[in-house]
Amino acid sequence: MTDEQRRDEPVEPEETPAGGASAASAEQGVGGDRSEPGDPAAIDFDPEDEAILAEATAEAEDDLVAEYRDRAARAEAELVNFRTRVERDRQSNRDAAVADVIRAVLPALDDLDRAEAHGDIPEGSSMAIVVTKLRGSLEKFGLQPVGEVGEAFDPTRHEAIASFPGDVERDTVVDVVQRGYLIGERVVRPAKVAVQTPKPD
Repeated sequence: MTDEQRRDEPVEPEETPAGGASAASAEQGVGGDRSEPGDPAAIDFDPEDEAILAEATAEAEDDLVAEYRDRAARAEAELVNFRTRVERDRQSNRDAAVADVIRAVLPALDDLDRAEAHGDIPEGSSMAIVVTKLRGSLEKFGLQPVGEVGEAFDPTRHEAIASFPGDVERDTVVDVVQRGYLIGERVVRPAKVAVQTPKPD
């Protein structure tokens, strides 16, 4: 038989193993579409477990929201404190600058006080008008005089240059030698005063 005749002969199909299943399908076994171990799709959650997981997730979200709210509240409080501190420092710096200027003017105010006490500035005169305007301008910056006869002695605002006992219940200013001044609560200069103290028992 020639090679051409051998090529023209029909080829018999190979027999498959008994049962008609291939070796590959035999290796897979029954249920070859079963998921591999560790596949998330193969995990079945119990409804009770799903409820617990949902509750835990909700609690975690609530805790996260509460944490961010707490952070926001703290940041807002810090901002308010910062603004308050800045405003306080700004006012303090302003008062200090004004106090420095007024200290330079105090000798002139003292001279005007002495001139008024001696009657050198008649009421209604041009000089009296100038003095009134000057004091009014300084009051706009918060300048307040300190030291009045009859008020209680305050060592933070008064400087006692003389002291003697008398019929008083507490230390009392009986004479003002030199007027003091305040700007707000800042003492620009304490008043120089004479003080009367209670008599010893």
